[in-house]
Amino acid sequence: MTEPTPPASTPDPSHTAAAEATPSSDWDASPHPQMQPVWDHVDHLVDRQEDFPDDLRIAFDAENLAGGAGAVVGPSPFVGFGVQDAIGGLVTLGRESLRNPRALLSAAPRTAAELVKIVAGQSIVSPDQKDKRFRDSAWQDQRLLRRIMQAYLFLGAEVEFVIGLIREGLAPTNSILTNPTAIKKAQETKGKSLVRGFGRLVRDVRQNHGMPAQVNREPFHVGINLAVTRGRVIYRTDALEILHYQPQSEQVGTRPMVIVPPQVNKYYALDLAPGRSMYEYLLQHGIQVFGISWRNPTAKERHWDFSTYAEATLDAIDVVREVSGSPDVNVMGGCAGGMMVAILAAMDAARDEQRIHSTTMLVTLLDSRTDAEILLFASPKTVNAAKKLSSKRGYLEGWRMAQVFAWLRPNELVWNYWVNNYLLGNEPPTFDILAWNADTTRLPEALHHQLLDIVIHNQLTKPGSLNILGNPIDISDITQDVYVVGGLTDHITPWHGCYSTTQMVSGDCRFVLCSSGHVQSLVAAPNHRGLGYYTNSTLSKDADDWFAGSERHDGSWWADWVEWLQPRSGELKDPPKTAGNENFPAMEEAPGTYIFT
Repeated sequence: MTEPTPPASTPDPSHTAAAEATPSSDWDASPHPQMQPVWDHVDHLVDRQEDFPDDLRIAFDAENLAGGAGAVVGPSPFVGFGVQDAIGGLVTLGRESLRNPRALLSAAPRTAAELVKIVAGQSIVSPDQKDKRFRDSAWQDQRLLRRIMQAYLFLGAEVEFVIGLIREGLAPTNSILTNPTAIKKAQETKGKSLVRGFGRLVRDVRQNHGMPAQVNREPFHVGINLAVTRGRVIYRTDALEILHYQPQSEQVGTRPMVIVPPQVNKYYALDLAPGRSMYEYLLQHGIQVFGISWRNPTAKERHWDFSTYAEATLDAIDVVREVSGSPDVNVMGGCAGGMMVAILAAMDAARDEQRIHSTTMLVTLLDSRTDAEILLFASPKTVNAAKKLSSKRGYLEGWRMAQVFAWLRPNELVWNYWVNNYLLGNEPPTFDILAWNADTTRLPEALHHQLLDIVIHNQLTKPGSLNILGNPIDISDITQDVYVVGGLTDHITPWHGCYSTTQMVSGDCRFVLCSSGHVQSLVAAPNHRGLGYYTNSTLSKDADDWFAGSERHDGSWWADWVEWLQPRSGELKDPPKTAGNENFPAMEEAPGTYIFT
């Protein structure tokens, strides 16, 4: 799951260039070979599901697309957001206005008074300092533009989600007629900026499902300037590849790290580029790294569920144990991968298999009783609609999930690019993490349905509610040491929810809070300016109490993690000279083949 923040500028080219390395032994190989009568009328329209195409009819199953009567107006976070969702939101808003007109009328005098002030030029309404849309001096210098801006900001201060989306779409900055910066650019280029913008609009309608492109992907190539940490594929099944990475230190710990990426993304956010790679950082600090790369499922794999992925991961752990010679391993997972790691650790401890020595969970939500924006609009009917969608195809398309996350932050992730790409005629930014975010994967039907049930029914907080490979799962069975990371500004897996994990496990636990959001908490490179993290060895029951007693540190939490991880990685030894072993010999060079599926 992703929420990238648009960059302020293009990054240092050195961060997106392939690292130069001297070939050595078998680690190297040749180079590697995407109103009531009115409302009644609308209700009648909504009820006529049989007259709509399949996709739209599926969406209408979600009780007017807004989670049913009394639900918060908003998109279905598991289906997507579109015109039908907006219609549902307006239906709900109209009904509530007719049922309770007093609330609307009570606000009228205040609204009228402020609008009079705006027209008279006496209003003090102003944009937030962080709102980049109104930075052009014309919004203050020109009286008409200033009044348009103030009316827009005032009328939209407190609205429901869908109406909020409509309001954001009607922002004066989004129109060529009322955006002074775009007008200036059109004049300066003699209209060429608008021609370029129209061309990009047509391209995005055809190639990007009607969404403005967030990134120029042309400079980025997986295996060339993304995911370039040296390693080899040593094992492959229908579900995964295991990548054994070349050590980058004089000595390594005997106990390796197995990294389990989310099944909903490609793994290389963790191996983004030199200087911005978690894999590289671990290797430089003496940690043996083995990474899983998931195959991108098709309709043929619609039956893949949590048990499928759990079994594949356990097989991978056994391979790593044999190759490394270590009886057990440390495991790490982020987001949905962290959920998998928690399930496996609970199974391992309950069965006393002792294959997992410690677990690390990054931005992982095991307890879904939280204010995660992606969960706000869920109801049984929206979930049922979502299941119907993936059942039709055999999988949930990655671009649908990406659109949901974008519409949770419309100014940053939609309209920002609308203005840049279409009104100004500029290219989208060139940024590696946005290129990764655009490289989406599919989610198989069975796993999608199971994830929905786990989250909606909060199954991981209810011992025995979830059964994986014939094992009832109880998170309190986890007795291994646990390291948990949350993101202070994460709106996908809010840190309060991540903190709940510390109260669920039975093992010794450390919680670290990164100062940034969801994805940025993963790509927390040490050279990231302004980055910090919070620690507190006392794990209070209440997350806010923990934070009140925490200490802030400048820099990346990676340093704290490595300090925690090294003593749990066993005695030091000379690094292996080759990838794999006789039973699991080296195959293709990293990043392997499944990353391209």
